[in-house]
Amino acid sequence: MAKRKAREFYVIIEEGEDGYYVAEVPQLRGCYTQAKTLDELMARVKEVIQLCLEDESERALPMSFKPRIVGIQKVSI
Repeated sequence: MAKRKAREFYVIIEEGEDGYYVAEVPQLRGCYTQAKTLDELMARVKEVIQLCLEDESERALPMSFKPRIVGIQKVSI
């Protein structure tokens, strides 16, 4: 059985006013998640990417953010 090549996505991470980190995957419309810590956020990002890839028929409208950007991460799924 051939191994599937990992797909890579850029993740924009922002810190909200409430102290939560918010992650957006700009390559997948409507693909967002949030968490209290960066470690928890990255685990949730991988889960939400998989969910967005499974359900490409329904996309939420992008949310608008005004927090400061913490960084950008590249993840492989």
